[in-house]
Amino acid sequence: MGKVINLLNFYNGDLIEAGCDEAGRGPLAGPVFAAAVILPKDFHHKALNDSKQMSEKNRNILRTIIEKEAISWAVVSVCAEEIDEINILNASIAGMQRAVAELKVKPQFLLIDGNRFKPFGDYGRSDFKTIVKGDATYSSIAAASVLAKTHRDELMRKLAIEYPKYGWDRNMGYPTKEHIEAIRRYGLTPYHRKSFHPKELEPSLF
Repeated sequence: MGKVINLLNFYNGDLIEAGCDEAGRGPLAGPVFAAAVILPKDFHHKALNDSKQMSEKNRNILRTIIEKEAISWAVVSVCAEEIDEINILNASIAGMQRAVAELKVKPQFLLIDGNRFKPFGDYGRSDFKTIVKGDATYSSIAAASVLAKTHRDELMRKLAIEYPKYGWDRNMGYPTKEHIEAIRRYGLTPYHRKSFHPKELEPSLF
């Protein structure tokens, strides 16, 4: 019998809350994706969890359900070039901020996965809470993690058609042995992050 996941539906039941998360901080190639999701206060699905703990099949099932049942949701990407300009942490934060800004319903409070975020727009430090392992704690953050992950994987499969030698349809741009060897053999693509220097690769390649 599988482990039962009991996610919390909200931090403050009196406010419109959006959960925010990102996917793709660690890859060598491709954008980082960020999502913001406002769920109904009574939303529940037994398979919903941190997207990294879910099967690909369940992530895709939940993506459809979340996009249909969420009060509002948004997904944005931050390209490799911008990641190199502002670094991956700032790119992840910027992505989550932009996703919140695109929500059709304006949230009153933000739940952020991780331990770093920055005030922006109308949101000061009292208007958000950072939560380590938030994607395994709150439903809205878990939902955001599912959308960010599935939308990013979808793009990487499309980019793999354009650049088939790197195995992005399998490694999603992460530094697998296959991917590292392909960089060594064929060089970088416009989708590679030049500010990332894996120890297995010569810095001169970047």
